[in-house]
Amino acid sequence: MRELERLERSLWDPETRFDRSAMDAVPADDFIEFGRSGLRYTREDVMPTERDTAAFEAALHGIAYMPIGSECALVTYLSEVRNEREIEWANRSSLWDKSSGTWKLRFHQGTPTQEPL
Repeated sequence: MRELERLERSLWDPETRFDRSAMDAVPADDFIEFGRSGLRYTREDVMPTERDTAAFEAALHGIAYMPIGSECALVTYLSEVRNEREIEWANRSSLWDKSSGTWKLRFHQGTPTQEPL
């Protein structure tokens, strides 16, 4: 589904990722993330602040969409994040919910993995 792919990609685009007003519309109030780091994050934890300007480039590979009922969907993909020091690979999953009328991100998980062969 194009709308969910656009929303997912907006989380990785520096123009929207570091724009608090753009990001405010994405996570649900009760959003939870289990990060690639193993840490747990809340909605407020993932919201950009004035300090957030870390340079990175991200590529999302193999985005797949799986409907779970009429108002819920699972989006999965492989992320490739390049920063000044390294390239980080992770399997990603996002649970999106449209029961409020607009798509909201309810849950996200990043699990470290190796570069695919």
